[in-house]
Amino acid sequence: MSNLSVVHLPQILKCYTSPKPITACSNGIPFSKPKSGGLAILEIPLDKIRRPLMRTRANDPEKVKELMESIRQIGLQEPIDVLEVDGIYYGFSGCHRFEAHQRLGLPTIRCKIRRGTKETLRHHMR
Repeated sequence: MSNLSVVHLPQILKCYTSPKPITACSNGIPFSKPKSGGLAILEIPLDKIRRPLMRTRANDPEKVKELMESIRQIGLQEPIDVLEVDGIYYGFSGCHRFEAHQRLGLPTIRCKIRRGTKETLRHHMR
């Protein structure tokens, strides 16, 4: 799991808004899918990601709001981690980033995808 830090910018930088419309991949980093079958970074539709632990805790509304503003201005900087099991995507981290994308109305989110087995999924569910 990655730790997300809020960066406080000088007021002059906070005024900047991009002339381009918001896109989930607006940070310009190319997508990658390794040939070796290892970790892949791809855009996944939000509605294709299952959040099995979503009801176990509430997100901090202030953190979601700050992330929304950051994503609106500079795009998502850190992909969420997703486990793919039999073609189904499961998200266990990145809850605040996921909610920020939902509230912004973005259709996809950048994900670090790791493939796993049903046993791996069971381990994450514990």
